[in-house]
Amino acid sequence: MNKYFSRLTVFILICFFGLGLGCASKQVDIDEGMSQEQQISEEDKQKAEEEKKAKEERLKAEELKRQQKLEQQKKEEKQKKEALRKFSDVNVYFGFDSSEITSKARAILEEKAAWLLENKDVKIILEGHCDERGTTQYNLALGERRAESVKTYLVALGVDGSRISTISYGEERPAVQGSGEDVWSKNRRAEFVIESGI
Repeated sequence: MNKYFSRLTVFILICFFGLGLGCASKQVDIDEGMSQEQQISEEDKQKAEEEKKAKEERLKAEELKRQQKLEQQKKEEKQKKEALRKFSDVNVYFGFDSSEITSKARAILEEKAAWLLENKDVKIILEGHCDERGTTQYNLALGERRAESVKTYLVALGVDGSRISTISYGEERPAVQGSGEDVWSKNRRAEFVIESGI
């Protein structure tokens, strides 16, 4: 009986010890499992942070590129307006009773021809003007000769003549009112008007 009791005690101890080891093993497995889950969670979190940062960087780069493009467009538009203003606002002037292109006028016309050759869709009207001296008919004819001489010069520089039309206003549209050479010299001119293509 004593032997039986001893064996039973040993058996119970073994079972108890085995059960304890099993539970400990399960606890270790659970602990390891949680650790792996936490590790996966941290990796996901890190990956998500990296993706978020990469997205933010990409958006910043896209915004910077967009801003640079807008700045470039503004710069080009400003340059275009300035070139257009310069083309339209700078006149060619003539001597008294003359339609001859002066050396100063040649330099201006060379710049205008270069601009016209760059802007091939632009069509212009050349307006011929005179000072108040002379008859209306004479000044209309002189204004036409001035406009035509400018056209001829531009065509010689390579501009297609079909893009240029001429008109004379004679003395009808003075740039400056009054009399005297200072006034008259400003009225003996050819003006450049953009007809289309802009």
